[in-house]
Amino acid sequence: MQMNSSQKNKLLLFIALVIITGVCFLNPISQSQEYHNFSDDRIFWSIPNFFNVISNLPFVISGMVGLYFTVIKNKLNTNPVYKSYIVFFIGILFTGFGSAYYHLNPNDNTLIWDRLPMTISFMSFFSLIIGECVSAKLSKQVLFPFLLIGFSSIIYWQITANYGHDDLRFYILIQFLPIVLIPIILLLYKPQKDLQLYLWLIILSYLIAKIGEAFDNSIYQKLQIISGHTIKHLFASLAPVLLIFSLYKRKDFTIN
Repeated sequence: MQMNSSQKNKLLLFIALVIITGVCFLNPISQSQEYHNFSDDRIFWSIPNFFNVISNLPFVISGMVGLYFTVIKNKLNTNPVYKSYIVFFIGILFTGFGSAYYHLNPNDNTLIWDRLPMTISFMSFFSLIIGECVSAKLSKQVLFPFLLIGFSSIIYWQITANYGHDDLRFYILIQFLPIVLIPIILLLYKPQKDLQLYLWLIILSYLIAKIGEAFDNSIYQKLQIISGHTIKHLFASLAPVLLIFSLYKRKDFTIN
């Protein structure tokens, strides 16, 4: 039976509430110090962890290109969710700088500057998906609250860390929840064909990036040239590139 919009919205809300409730019932999750021990710590040109640092360059480039076309050379004023695109590319740009800074000296203090811009990217992308697939009006309403929630997750982590029992559940939730909901949104609401293809490719690139991150050492031991974490950076940076390509398929994307 075909679901109407109201039923689809209720289903998404139900799934979101189940996940949020489940995370709340988990025990606090501390930041493992093993996380900072990346397999590829080679030094080139006096740059420590060279490949994990330099592989952030695609984020910087794609963020700048995205902002160039959406802010300077392009008019997205006919697209009601253009602000989500702009904020997304800002987040991507600063993710490149923040992640590079973190990998120069990996520790909990520098990790803040890696995760903070990532929350901007996660939350604005989620808002963007809502605007393109569900409701443009809703997207505009949730963009700022989503960003506030993302920032709050980092602040909460730091506050709990200062009290000696850091808790990452909130931050994990803002990563995990959109990744679960976005494929469901794409299946339920089915955006225009070209955009849908690129969004699925973005999800695929993100999943490959997470696999690379999870098997950082195994990949490095096998290949000896590149580590899983560097692969993570390269595939994750495909997301903004794919989004830029998707814009060229749109009628409301006109270059001056």
